[in-house]
Amino acid sequence: MASATHGKDSVPHLTPQKHSAESSDKVSRKEGSVRFQISGLDVFYGPKQAVHSLSLNIPVNRITALIGPSGCGKSTFLRTLNRMNETIRNTRVKGQILLDGQDIFKMEPVRLRRRVGMVFQRPNPFPKSIYENVAYGLRINGFKGNLHELVEHSLRRAALWEEVKDYLQKSAFALSGGQQQRLCIARALAVDPEVLLLDEPCSALDPVSTAKIEELIFQLKESCTLVVVTHNMQQAARASDYTAFMLDGHLIEHNDTSKLFTTPSDHRTEAYITGRFG
Repeated sequence: MASATHGKDSVPHLTPQKHSAESSDKVSRKEGSVRFQISGLDVFYGPKQAVHSLSLNIPVNRITALIGPSGCGKSTFLRTLNRMNETIRNTRVKGQILLDGQDIFKMEPVRLRRRVGMVFQRPNPFPKSIYENVAYGLRINGFKGNLHELVEHSLRRAALWEEVKDYLQKSAFALSGGQQQRLCIARALAVDPEVLLLDEPCSALDPVSTAKIEELIFQLKESCTLVVVTHNMQQAARASDYTAFMLDGHLIEHNDTSKLFTTPSDHRTEAYITGRFG
């Protein structure tokens, strides 16, 4: 297979597009099929290589957790799946990533990011009302349907509606940290992505908020594919179907979560999950 090189790409402005669950970009979500096929992925920041020859399949409507020590390449790999790394100067990517059989490096980046949403480590609501945070992506994509209905639907999907339905015009910053993170998830869900990437979504949250986010993640796999970076081994074991262990930019092991945590095939995986390093 030939390897392609993909350089830094400016982030274009979103262009109006009618929101539709039946977008021509989308394909049927068949049980057991593969959403992402990653082959021979290398990622460089200038001369430094952050990800080495990574190959991995990510299945449809399942939760895949990425674990490993800090600096092992988890977040770099995650951001490659919707080309967010291209916003960082001197980033280069080699290899192939297929989304439902389509080369993501041949897609228009904004269209890709509508299909592959992302939620970051720390809640980052816009300085707007709760309502406008969720409506923002719909407005700039030229949504022509019932905006109020879809805002409510997105907040319900993020398990936040009952808590905020009487305060939709209040500032998003009035919410707790856990509520802000669920608002960011609602904002990402509003444009109906096929994939949701979550980079340490619970690291800044208290245990009660963490439990709510984990329950939400589990519920969301009914409607989309999720890839979650976490340092929390217990969280990966509780909330994911598959787990991938990375070390020094290399994919060491990928398996069903139960198998990886009970009978890892590589001694480095066992050493990490048992706390001998990390």
